[in-house]
Amino acid sequence: MRTRHVNLLIALVAFVLFSFSCFCISRMTQTSNQLINCRNHILEFKENILRLKNKTERNHQELIKALNKMKFEVADRENVSVNSVKKNMNALGKNEIVPNAFEVLKFLFPHLRKVDRIYPDVIIGKEKTGVSFALGISTVSRGNHSYLKQTLTSLISRMTLSEEKDSVVIVCIADSNEDYLKSVVGMITKKFKRQLMSGSLEVISIPAYFYPHMLHARQSTEASQKLESWRIKQVLDFCFLMLYAQPKARYYLQLEDDIIANKMYFTKIADFVHNITSNNWFYIEFSILGFIGKLFKSEDLIDFVRFFLMFYKDKPIDLLLGDIFQVKMCNPGETLEKCIERNKHIRIRYKPSLFQHVGIQSSFPGREQYFKDIYY
Repeated sequence: MRTRHVNLLIALVAFVLFSFSCFCISRMTQTSNQLINCRNHILEFKENILRLKNKTERNHQELIKALNKMKFEVADRENVSVNSVKKNMNALGKNEIVPNAFEVLKFLFPHLRKVDRIYPDVIIGKEKTGVSFALGISTVSRGNHSYLKQTLTSLISRMTLSEEKDSVVIVCIADSNEDYLKSVVGMITKKFKRQLMSGSLEVISIPAYFYPHMLHARQSTEASQKLESWRIKQVLDFCFLMLYAQPKARYYLQLEDDIIANKMYFTKIADFVHNITSNNWFYIEFSILGFIGKLFKSEDLIDFVRFFLMFYKDKPIDLLLGDIFQVKMCNPGETLEKCIERNKHIRIRYKPSLFQHVGIQSSFPGREQYFKDIYY
């Protein structure tokens, strides 16, 4: 009996151990399967991460290529736009019309009668017309000194966008030095690209054939002859620029390449001109210095140029300006002071001056100048 109980106990213990073993094996198998599944998920996740990384890198590279392509296309369009406004007037078609303003030169200079087209070399510009004001700046090399960038920055930065739209600044390179021409063009295309693209800034150069042969023959080593040639050429440069600007705007403002402008100068000029009750004024002085800041009606420019070119060998252009006023407006035997007083509504002086001369190194080699407008 006792033996039977022991056998039952042993059988029970064996059953329990077997059951526990089965349970443990089952749990271990389940855990192993879970670990395998977990490992598979991890591997799958890792593969997804790698695929995503590769895809991201490909997208990044494609994005960089797309951006570079866009940059190239934008730059290319800008270059095309700038190049499209570069024009050599010698390559004009036969059907293109030469502005009548330059035809006056053929009556005064016999050597130009053989030239088919008298026109500047347009380097950069959209040949903007129909604006209220054209601002003319003639520039030549001053050796190691240059004030042109300062001048243009002052003029353009003190205009509003609407004033830029209603005006054109013309830089006339009156120098045969190829290096100077390239330096001016390079500076302007880099610093004032927006103005060039909008048409509110133009750069032209005077062709060498424009100057009379006697001016070339006057090139001498003597200081007096050099000074005379420089003065004569300066008158011719101003006249050429005035003829180019004449059909562009209602008014023409003469400036130089070594000046700065007063704040709101353009607004003050426009308001002053529009508030003049009579339209029979001869010219307006916005500076007392030389030929700086002189405003003309464009319709009168050809008459001024004709007079200047008749006497260009005799006097500087600012003195010729006084002479034409005296010839047209003063009575015989009348003093200039009395004539000016009598015609102060015709030859108008604006105060305070809106432009100041800042250049020290003259455009005449080796000369320094310290002229200042006391009314600025």
